[in-house]
This record gives sequence, C-alpha cells and structure tokens, in this order.
Amino acid sequence: MRYRFPLALGAVIVASTLGLAAQAPSSAPAPKTQPPATHPKTTPAAESKTAMNTDSHFVMEAAEGSMAEVELGQLAVDKASNAKVKEFGQRMVTDHGKAGDELKTLAASKSITLPTTINAKQKATKDRLSKLSGTAFDRAYMADMVKDHQMDAAAFHKEATTGHDAEIKAWASKTGTVVDEHLKMARDIQKEIAAKPTN
Repeated sequence: MRYRFPLALGAVIVASTLGLAAQAPSSAPAPKTQPPATHPKTTPAAESKTAMNTDSHFVMEAAEGSMAEVELGQLAVDKASNAKVKEFGQRMVTDHGKAGDELKTLAASKSITLPTTINAKQKATKDRLSKLSGTAFDRAYMADMVKDHQMDAAAFHKEATTGHDAEIKAWASKTGTVVDEHLKMARDIQKEIAAKPTN
C-alpha cells in the first residue's frame, strides 16, 4: 500500500510529460510559414525612392562643394602670393559659381532643398587657410585643391555613370569634365610652387 501512491503519481507525471511532448510538434511548424511574408521583395516604388535619395545626396554634396570652392577661391584671390595660384582661385570663383547656379535650378526642378552654407569641415579648412600667408598659403591651398578635386572627380564620374535621374547624370557628366580640368591645373600649379623656395 505504501508504494501504490508514489507509483500512481509517477504514472501521472509521465503521462503529462508525454502529452506535452505530443502537443509541441503541432505548434513548431507555424513559424516556418512566416518568413516569406515578413521579407517581401523591394517594390519598384521603394527602389525609385532609394535611387532618388542617392541622386539627391549627390546634388546636395555638389552644392556644398561648389560653395566651398567659391569661398576658398575668393580667399586665394585675396591672399595668394603666386600669380598662378591667384588665377586658379579666380577660376574657382567663376566656374564653381556658374556650376552652383546651374545646380540651384536643377535642384528646384527636382524639389531638392540645397544647403545654404558650407559644412563644418569646409569651414575649418577656410579658417585654417585664412591664417596663412605668402608661399605657405599658396602651398596649403593648392594641396587642398588637389585633394578636393580628386574626390570631386570620383563623385562626379560615379554619378554620371551610375546615377538614376537622367538630368542629374547629364549635369554630373558635363561638370565632371570641368572638375577634371581643375584637377590637372591644380596638380601642375602644385608641382610648380613646390619647386620654389619658401618665403
């Protein structure tokens, strides 16, 4: 008699465990049917929005870049000691001023809001250069121009090749040719002034 109750209790526990085990498989397959529904393919509308975001980002960065080139170019016109550096600075004011104006018109037609001031990094460059003078300014300015135009050329050619908006691609292609010309000029002037003694 002493052993019947524990034995019966054990039988109940075993039966309950088997019952739970039997129920488990029936609920397990449910999650397997969910993934296809939670990972739909990107819709054409979403792809178009992403593409436009890429083009818009390029336009906004190009606008900031043009503003920076104009401001730094004006600084070169005022502070450069080398005639070719001054001339290059004036070319930046003229060419990037024109490119910036074209970009404003293009951006307006695409409902893209452009920045109205240069970014913090560009402002820091301007502040640093404004404290220099003579050959030190010439060399630092031209070094920045080579570096900036290398990055600009890569960005413009990428947009011209892989952009999605036809008008923005066309502007990037046309302006990219001018950027390439600026880069060549900057490299040539940088080599020339590097060979001259420091003031």
